[in-house]
Amino acid sequence: MAKFKKIPTSIPDLYIIEPTVFGDERGFFMETYNKKEFQELGIELEFVQDNHSRSKKGTLRGLHFQKEFPQAKLVRVIKGEVFDVVVDIRKNSATFEKWFGVILSEENKKQFFIPEGFAHGFLALTEIVEFTYKCSDYYHPEDEGGIIWNDSDIAIDWPLKEYGINELILSDKDRKLPTVRDLQLGRFED
Repeated sequence: MAKFKKIPTSIPDLYIIEPTVFGDERGFFMETYNKKEFQELGIELEFVQDNHSRSKKGTLRGLHFQKEFPQAKLVRVIKGEVFDVVVDIRKNSATFEKWFGVILSEENKKQFFIPEGFAHGFLALTEIVEFTYKCSDYYHPEDEGGIIWNDSDIAIDWPLKEYGINELILSDKDRKLPTVRDLQLGRFED
């Protein structure tokens, strides 16, 4: 029996991963990653770094990427709920500047596989969110890039009103990110 189901999205190479969850009166058990199983799904990467963040409701992190040392990511929520979003920044892609968003939560246990070439961010929809993700390359602070969350050329439909979020919590760095038109894309320029 397959432990993971790979669900295509509207953007090629971008997938929602549904793990098989075994539950009973004690609780549940699931594998969150299995290299062999992922290879059988056609996702052949070596993850080298795991990250864990905690955010309060209304926190928007992103949209981030690395220019010369891009990272593929496998993201999931272990507490709370987020609206997770990616933007295709592969200049020669048919879906360049297109975005895709998915609700990830501790209840639905979905994961989101994001290949290299995407800017990534999320909005915390519940009082507390714990978010974890695997990365295919190490973090290089000098290599950071980003896109402002409300870029009108991309027009992400953030579910602010639906979740009663009247004011976003952003880092100073994220408030100053450029629009997609002003980006320096590094390896994704060509």
